[in-house]
Amino acid sequence: MKAIVCNKFGTPESLSYQDIKTPSPKENEVLITVKACSVNFPDTLIIQGKYQFRPEFPFSPGSDVVGIIEEVGENVKHFKVGDEIVGFIPYGGFAEKAVVKAKDCFPKPRGMSMVNASAFLLAYGTSYHALKDRANLQKGETVLILGASGGVGLTALELAKLMGAKVIAAASSKEKLDLCKEFGADEVINYTQESVKDRVKELTNGKGVDVIYDPVGGHFSELALRAIAWKGRHLVIGFANGEIPKIPINLALLKGASIVGVFWGVFAQKEPKISLENIKQLLTWFSKGDLKPHIDKTYSLKEAPKALEDMMQRKVKGKIVIDMDL
Repeated sequence: MKAIVCNKFGTPESLSYQDIKTPSPKENEVLITVKACSVNFPDTLIIQGKYQFRPEFPFSPGSDVVGIIEEVGENVKHFKVGDEIVGFIPYGGFAEKAVVKAKDCFPKPRGMSMVNASAFLLAYGTSYHALKDRANLQKGETVLILGASGGVGLTALELAKLMGAKVIAAASSKEKLDLCKEFGADEVINYTQESVKDRVKELTNGKGVDVIYDPVGGHFSELALRAIAWKGRHLVIGFANGEIPKIPINLALLKGASIVGVFWGVFAQKEPKISLENIKQLLTWFSKGDLKPHIDKTYSLKEAPKALEDMMQRKVKGKIVIDMDL
């Protein structure tokens, strides 16, 4: 089978498009023919050896997969050959076939395209877990979303609005902020032209924001934290800026605030019952038309390195997807 392969840590141009052996499902696993796999920022970190774990070489990046079950392993009872599923794997999705643990598979919703399905699980799962379980977001609270036009940023915007919050979207260009407005942002901040701290204080009449959704990191994290409200919650999602911030911890003390880590993949493993309930709720909202994944662009499997490069260069709005049919 064809796959994008990482033989050594490096940037996207070091990846190769080659034939590799088709994997076989073990106990409690399924083998799928991959139809689509979305591109997520952690994929760019994994290939560089900068993520929380380092796979053994060779490996393929890609975690959000959707496809058709080709073979089921021993003890898999609730899926059969031919089922269309959405699955989550730590890596291995940029390939024509992939093995997925059965417990990490969900039936693909009817009416959801393969491309949309691949862009759904990780991004919406992360944002809902962050806002619901980690921030305990309440109706009427105000949320500041950094990197609001990105893959997880837009999902957080949609979900925060569904949960009854006021949303301030921060991004780096007018084009990106216009997209945030289309998705329901109440206020916007261009953080290349305005002070996040000062503008937030102005928009909240000096109170600050109740929740900060931060997938960006770098110096923006401290600027945002300085604009947090009393008992606010700063959600640490990731570091798309490329820099892990060094935050003066006294800021949390002065605001009675919490700095809260969000790691959806580990949460889904350690608290599967709550994770499943979250996913069911997300799928219900999708079926009602309340959630609409924004697909910025699709790429063929051979073009996957270009997709990763575009992600690293911050050329992406919403989600981008590897479509195996291209």
